[in-house]
Order: sequence, then C-alpha cells, then structure tokens
Amino acid sequence: MASREVSTMIKQGFISDPTLSLSFSPSRTTLSSRPYSPSSSPPPPPPPPTTESARPSHNNPTLFEMMSEEALRGSKTIEESRKKTQRRVAKFLTELKAYNFKNGGLGLSDVKLTVVSRDGYRVAMDVHRRVLSEKSRFFAEKLSQRREKGVSHTVEISECDDVEVYVETVVLMYCDDLKKRLIGENVTKVLALLKVSAAIMFDAGISSCLEYLEAVPWSEDEEEKVVSHLSQLELDGSMTEVLQRVSSEPSTSARSDGILLNLLSGVLQAKDDKARREMKTLFSRLLREDSFDDDNRFDVSKDTLYHLCHRCLSSLVLCLSEATAIDSSRRDRGVLMAEIAREADNLQWIVDILIEKRMANDFVKLWADQRELAELHSKIPTMYRHEISRITAQLCIAIGRGNILVGKESRFLLLATWLEALYDDFGWMRRASKSVDKKLVEDGLSHTILTLSMRQQQAILLKWFDRFLNKGDDCPNIQRAFEVWWRRAFIRQYTDAEDSSQLQITVCSYPS
Repeated sequence: MASREVSTMIKQGFISDPTLSLSFSPSRTTLSSRPYSPSSSPPPPPPPPTTESARPSHNNPTLFEMMSEEALRGSKTIEESRKKTQRRVAKFLTELKAYNFKNGGLGLSDVKLTVVSRDGYRVAMDVHRRVLSEKSRFFAEKLSQRREKGVSHTVEISECDDVEVYVETVVLMYCDDLKKRLIGENVTKVLALLKVSAAIMFDAGISSCLEYLEAVPWSEDEEEKVVSHLSQLELDGSMTEVLQRVSSEPSTSARSDGILLNLLSGVLQAKDDKARREMKTLFSRLLREDSFDDDNRFDVSKDTLYHLCHRCLSSLVLCLSEATAIDSSRRDRGVLMAEIAREADNLQWIVDILIEKRMANDFVKLWADQRELAELHSKIPTMYRHEISRITAQLCIAIGRGNILVGKESRFLLLATWLEALYDDFGWMRRASKSVDKKLVEDGLSHTILTLSMRQQQAILLKWFDRFLNKGDDCPNIQRAFEVWWRRAFIRQYTDAEDSSQLQITVCSYPS
C-alpha cells in the first residue's frame, strides 16, 4: 500500500449517523447524505458501441476507423477486466457472509466499510468492530475513539490501488486458519495481501504471508518481487527467515572465494568427462552473466584463477615428462595421452575465463616463459599434444581482438616460444577438433604478428613464407599479414623512427 493510501486511511472518518459517510481524497473532503448500499456498485457502463453491421465496410479503413477499432478493443478489455474483478469480489463477499454465519456470536455488524478504487469502483461490506479491533492495530486505535453503544460506524477508504486485495484482506481477518487459506495462492497475490496487512497493522496476516513466502518456491521474477517488496515494507526482523533464501551470512561472503576455488578445482578434477563438460559450460555462463551486473558483481579473484593455472601447468609438465619416457615406464600410453589432453582442456577453460574477466595479461607472460614445457612438447607425437597449441591460438585471437594488452616484448616472446609448435600442430588442431575455427586462428595470429616491430615481423613472416610453400593447409595461412608487412616494408616505407629492436628468431637463407 502506498504511503498516500495509508494517509487516506488514517484521515478517514468514523461517524455515528448511519446515513452519512465521510469521503476522503487528496484534493477534497466532502460530507454527503448518500445511503449505504450493501453490495458493490460499479459506475454505469459506457453506451453500447456501434456494431460491426452498423459501420460502413471498406477494404482500406480510414485512420479514424482504425483509431475507433483500437479504442473499442481497449474498452472491451477494460470492461472484461472489471467484470472479472466484480466476480472475484462477489466471491469474497459471499465468503465473508459465510464467516459471519459461522461465527454467529458476533451478532449484527456495526461497521459499514466501503473501499473505493481510483476509478470510482466501490465495494461495501458489513463488518464487525470487534473483529477489526482484535486483528488490526490500526483499526483498534481508530475505533477505540468511538465507544458509543448501539452506534453503527461508516468507514470509507478511498483511492485504493486494488479493491480486490483490500476486500480479501478484510475476509482474512475473519479466517481462523490463515495459513491454510493461503494455500494455492500465487506469490504476487500474497505479496499484495502482505502490503495491505502491513499498512493496517494486521499482524496475523503479516506473519501468515511471510510463512507462505518462506515455504513456497519462487521463480527468478518472483524472487526479485519478493526482495523488492520486503525491502519497501521494512518489516525488520520478521522477514529475516524469508530473505535467508537469497542473502548470505557475512561469514559465508568472506569465504566465497575459497568456496569458488573448491568448486572450480572440483570441475578440473572431475572423473566423469560428460559431467565435467557440463559444469564448465555452466560456470562459464554464470561468470559471464555476473560480469554484466556491475551493481551486484561477484568477481572470482585473480589469485584464484592463477592458482588454478599454475596447477594445470605443473600437471602438464609432469604428464609430458612421463610421455617422453613412455618406453621405460609401465604406464599405458593411451591413458597418459588422455591425461595430457584433459589438462590442456582444463587450462584452455581457465584461460577463457581470464580473457572474459580481462585478467589474461599476466598469463601471456606466464605462457611465454614455459620453455621447459615447450621443449617437452616438441618430443611427443603431434596427435597427443595438439590440444596444448590451442592455448597459444586462444591468446593470439584475444591479442588480435584487443582483449589482451601486453608489451611488445611479451608478445614477441610468446611467438618465439610457441609459434613453431602452433605451426606443427595446426593441421591436427583443425582436423581433430570441430570447435577450432581455422580463419579465426589465422586472423588472430596475423594481427598479433603485425603488432610487432618491422624487424620482428620480417623475421617471422619470411620463415612462415618458406614453411607455407612446403606444408600448405597444414600451416596457418597468414597471407594477409604478409601483404601488410610487404606494403609497410617496400611501398609506404615509414622511416621516421629507426627500429633498433633485436631479432630473436633466426632468418633462414633461401636458395635463389
């Protein structure tokens, strides 16, 4: 209930003459001699619309006719909604009479309560001061000011948001088992009943609505409504039980990063591959959704992600070390190679998260420094190691898109350490994995190369030129980068600044 309606209820009158009623509105207060009607009295219906047969028929209706049709549809919709409300209100009034009959000891009603909507729809009820006073602290305070015996009070509550909810709340005051009465209601209706109950200080109604909300499941839309409504009502400690479903204790929030580390570690170590893939997809989606909500962002910490990266790198080094000595070990080659692919896939997933969270800058340096891993990588068959090269491809794509910003030295060191491995594994990468986009990798690699100095571009592209001529499709096609370098080197020839960078890749001599 809006604060304006609460003020309306507080200011409305309690008078002894049953033939008089005090009507309050924000703009005026008037005293009238209108007799009380025991049933709802909606305003007179609008004049009947023109029938279809009475209107001229045109193949191309005019703008006026289209506007009339729209107004007619709107009028019908309003009328249908009003009729539904009237039917539901009539049902509540019947229920109220049944409660009066059941509780015959209450005697004749001594309060005539009228509820009026903003559009003038009125509902009148015969109720008892005793019930109102016992159940509502608001009514108890107001009715206690008028203790004349045998006097019938007329109370009018005007400009209500939802007359139906007000009537139902009054009915609830007569109900012995409110919790049972609310079974089957939807969350939106119960929130509306809670709002009115809180406004008139109907404590039993408030507690019953809160018990209902605490017990039933919520959809995501309903969850937002519940939290919003309870925050506005400010019911203090009485809503704590309800909000425990959506709010974490401070101690839990403090340990959230540790919990997330355990969850992500569990995914990486999962024994069932199908479940591991499904959980990776789920966590990626959840973390991606979280990144768009700046107001309620819960970011996984950089330390957590890099801890997992180091763990995966250590496992890869161990697996590759065993793979190079497979002949002298008793381990099954297939099992060991599956472990390599698994750890490489795990690391790809963490790198994806780092890129999404814009935390991958340090990983470029970390990956570029893995010389031991790169050396071990070159000693095992391509069919078992190509998943590792996908990590290099990931980084080049992200650098090429501008999603990773690192210095020229780190970019060049990344290619100096891993470019040959990427060349060697490219054919297997695109044939063995449907998720590898050949063009995306080639474009990322091209853009990354072109961010380097001219000397470094020349060293890399001349070596690629020779390799591509001999390997064809088994080598990334970065002709676009070659063209750009060519124009820079021989056509535009920007020589304003001397390039003093040192080459770290040896340029091969080619026969003439």
